[in-house]
Amino acid sequence: MENTRNITEDLIYIGASDRKIALFESVYPVPNGISYNSYLLKDNKTVLFDTVDKSVEESFFENLKYALGGKKLDYMIINHMEPDHSAMIKRTTELYPDIKIVCNQKTKQLICQFFNLENEFENKFQIVKEGDTLNTGKHELTFVMAPMVHWPEVMVTYDKTDKILFSADAFGSFGAINGNLFDDEVDFASLIPEYGRYYTNIVGKYGMQVNMLLNKAKNIEIKTICPLHGLVIRKNIEKIVEKYYNWANYKSSKKSVLIAYTSVYGSTQNTAEILAAKLAQKGICDIKMYDVSMTHDSYIISDIFEYSHIVLASTTYNNGIFVNMENLINEIISHNIQNKIWAFIENGSWAPVCGDLMREKISQIKNTTILDKKVTIKSSPDKTAKEDIVKLAEAIINSLN
Repeated sequence: MENTRNITEDLIYIGASDRKIALFESVYPVPNGISYNSYLLKDNKTVLFDTVDKSVEESFFENLKYALGGKKLDYMIINHMEPDHSAMIKRTTELYPDIKIVCNQKTKQLICQFFNLENEFENKFQIVKEGDTLNTGKHELTFVMAPMVHWPEVMVTYDKTDKILFSADAFGSFGAINGNLFDDEVDFASLIPEYGRYYTNIVGKYGMQVNMLLNKAKNIEIKTICPLHGLVIRKNIEKIVEKYYNWANYKSSKKSVLIAYTSVYGSTQNTAEILAAKLAQKGICDIKMYDVSMTHDSYIISDIFEYSHIVLASTTYNNGIFVNMENLINEIISHNIQNKIWAFIENGSWAPVCGDLMREKISQIKNTTILDKKVTIKSSPDKTAKEDIVKLAEAIINSLN
């Protein structure tokens, strides 16, 4: 049965949610599911904004048919070619053979790659570039290129008439749509961590490109944001744009300490706990601790974006960094997380070497500060190690102040 909802008089939500999915992109846990958003504009000409993932194919086509109400489908705008949004392009053209595919040149190339097309679609493409417009009757749509937010072909579409931004993957979130479609129908503040986890892990590497898009957005009035995942945003636009600005510029919202540790038999964890206690005794609030082996990297990455000071504590393993910590550090580097202050704790019963190895890796990141104080423990913290923990706590507090 169809499941649609009007956003405006002319714009209809026709997306669908998947609550059976365990890992988004086979990487990120989504315990609350994921939505695949698609929208239909009904004007003198009808316009479909993106399609959906193959997992919700039937729901999507039921919604599209119902929303069209017997009208033909004139245009399909493709803002983003990732398969969770483009999987239904070919079937849509088969069901609606007179359709025009509105996209940029790079998107056209990717469509032909994904669907092994040569000349089959050639007469269907309407290629647009920055600033081009499409008039559908009452509505005038304009196209803004947003390369590497977070694929090279990405663009966003702006409805000048109703001041709606179709933002592709920008301003999206993990989580299914649970009946309530709009941000003002839910406790939006409670969802910010999932917006952050989505941004930092999916888009977070491309801060410079996100800034370019945000700068373009400053010049237009936006009353509604229609992303490809998550809620339609109409009340909290300033709040989510501010969060994106901070994330894109690697600004820490929490002037505090995040401690991420790996511990095989408990001594490294104990050392991390002692450091956290010393910091707390000196008045540091909102300390966050993660056992890297027990928490998915995506949650830790999201919080690292928010915290100003990061302590990594690891066991030396096979004369290197413990595997789960090394995986996290590789994720940190790949996400280009800048403007943080780092410190390290190493453990090794006979050859503690992972501290210098972690430092070497983290020092690759631009705009990084590494504290000189390091804690080394051999099996368990002795008197010297405990003194070094106090010194490290003091160095962190001095840096915070």
